[in-house]
Amino acid sequence: MRNGKLRHRIRLEVPIKEQDDATGEDVITGYQELATVWASFEPLSARDLVAAQAAKSQITARIVTRYREGLSATMRAVHRGQVYSVHGVLTDPKSGREYVTLPVSEGVRNG
Repeated sequence: MRNGKLRHRIRLEVPIKEQDDATGEDVITGYQELATVWASFEPLSARDLVAAQAAKSQITARIVTRYREGLSATMRAVHRGQVYSVHGVLTDPKSGREYVTLPVSEGVRNG
């Protein structure tokens, strides 16, 4: 991956969970910064967006950054003040350790 494509600063955040006294379930009470990384932020093209909507997907963009440990679909990403939910962590097809693609949607999912 070429460094020139990684021109956006993306803040990756992990959920802070606490147990609800009434139900005993884990509840997200906030988010904590994991890292701020250089990445490529790519809104889906019109064609990709139509295909995603046809498949009932909410994905609106993808974030591509260098590989790092600890990324998961429970995270969220912040780009230019806009919050995005991460829907998965896709490693590169060659080595699996060069870069990752994070399909994202605007807003935050519950849970």
